[in-house]
Amino acid sequence: MKADIDQWAGRLAALAEAHGVPGASLAFWHGGEVHTCAAGVLNAGTGAPVRTGSLFQIGSITKVWTATQIMLLVERGRVALDTPVVDVLPGFRVADARATSTITLRHLLTHTSGIDGDLFLDTGRGDDCLERYVHACAELEQTFPVGDSHSYCNSGFVIAGRVVEQLTGEVWDRALRRQICEPLGLADTCTLPEDVLRFGAAMGHDDEGEVAAAWGLPRSIGPAGLICASAADVVAFGRAHLTPGALLKDPGVMRQAHIDLPNPYDGGRQWGIGWCLDEWDGHQVASHTGDTIGQHAALWVLPELATVVAVLTNGGRSAEFQHRLIGGLLDELHGIRVPAPLAPPAVAHAADLEAFTGLYERAGSRIRVTAHEGRLRMRTEPTGLLAGLARSRALDLTAVDATTFVGVDDSGPTGDAVVFETRPDGTAYLHHSGRATPKVRRTSHDRNR
Repeated sequence: MKADIDQWAGRLAALAEAHGVPGASLAFWHGGEVHTCAAGVLNAGTGAPVRTGSLFQIGSITKVWTATQIMLLVERGRVALDTPVVDVLPGFRVADARATSTITLRHLLTHTSGIDGDLFLDTGRGDDCLERYVHACAELEQTFPVGDSHSYCNSGFVIAGRVVEQLTGEVWDRALRRQICEPLGLADTCTLPEDVLRFGAAMGHDDEGEVAAAWGLPRSIGPAGLICASAADVVAFGRAHLTPGALLKDPGVMRQAHIDLPNPYDGGRQWGIGWCLDEWDGHQVASHTGDTIGQHAALWVLPELATVVAVLTNGGRSAEFQHRLIGGLLDELHGIRVPAPLAPPAVAHAADLEAFTGLYERAGSRIRVTAHEGRLRMRTEPTGLLAGLARSRALDLTAVDATTFVGVDDSGPTGDAVVFETRPDGTAYLHHSGRATPKVRRTSHDRNR
């Protein structure tokens, strides 16, 4: 079906208003052409309107760009996916000596390194910021043994960005422009705030629609989440992953599954090289989302249907907004049904709640699970640098089966999937938001807190 962009401009505006989104930019490639529209404001304080060329922070979608940089170097014989990181970065260290010697680039790009990797550390604005960040990783512990499972790892992609610097002899920002932006003609893609200022750029907003207190993340987080771009540029990057030779000779290699996810209800069922992978109505979907300080982005690539969709927003109930938008668009274009998020059952499964109560902790987050009126309650508190940038959140969990729960709060009907796991060695994990968070302890006081 041919897309009606005027109709979608109206629907975008209506969806944004319904979900408290101050501003949104949508672009999609379908039928051999790109379609763009925009709605709302870049900044609720100034009322500056969103244009189709406005720049938003795309957050962790940046990781697919960094993975692509590594794969370009692999194709050119500069490195192999199974090369140990320490062979490229002799100064690389994590707390576990065995992990230091065995973590490979493949582990970094598939989030299977086991590094406790939400280290948000500002190492300055200098060109040595990634090098200094990698040195700071020497104190990072292992969430699990290398290659044993999957846990979303920001630090792993900063380390991968430093590998790019080492192999190209350029700072990551410059290598990104030379390897990807310039070949694809991406004029509306930046990483540094002084470059973003040349465009109309979005400001993030909190849950109440107020302008966020800070704009962006430190430069040291660049390869994990610092790209700012227009929706059309994000789609152009996605299209390059449909076209052999546009960047990679065989972009399909990045869409091959490497690991099944412990929580298959959290955006996808498998992970490839940089991409989260799923299947909707028999069609492969490679996707990634990104969240920064009050900004949210999503990119979907459907290779069999030659369709790419990107939507960028600056606040609001992003998960529900994104699901309704992609569901409506793909239904109209291809008659595809996008699976609904996991929802609380009418009758809760009779799970052993006490088995899951306790404290779970990793870098950047502390999670306490308590039993409360026949249900579990999960309170997540950001720690470290994130304590000043993210909010605490409490979810009431309803059991779907013996280990799977759906958590809801007052923000809306869309729930968060939470999966508990106990390994054969007795180690317990909570899988949520892509992360594996190990259980630290359980106390007799947790039950009624």
